[in-house]
Amino acid sequence: MMNYRLLTICIALLALTAADSASAAQERYSADDIRQGIVGRRIYLAAPMGGEFPLNYRLDGKVDGTGEALGLGRLAKPKDTGTWWVEGDQLCQKFQTWYKGQPMCFELYKTGENTLKWIRNNGQTGTARIGNSL
Repeated sequence: MMNYRLLTICIALLALTAADSASAAQERYSADDIRQGIVGRRIYLAAPMGGEFPLNYRLDGKVDGTGEALGLGRLAKPKDTGTWWVEGDQLCQKFQTWYKGQPMCFELYKTGENTLKWIRNNGQTGTARIGNSL
């Protein structure tokens, strides 16, 4: 019985250590990181069913995207434009029609040289690839 308890504690400690290591490997973007690494670039969001969804974060504070390659036109307006801004250490955006025009903000975490993880203010998460400058 004692060995079982000790084993359970060891497994729990290993799991916590692994979770801490994974978090440390994902460096959170600061406001400056967002302005230098995201703004003026095309960001490709990984689509849940495969493929990528490109968003263009323009230097003038505009954001636009198209879901035509993913067949978005069958379900919703395939193209939209909006505005982006940095609030604290989050990238925020608001489209004209997508998401019913509701603003949303994202925490961004670097996961590789040109990849990131995003966490939306509603808890949704995903990954993206950072493309070339616009």
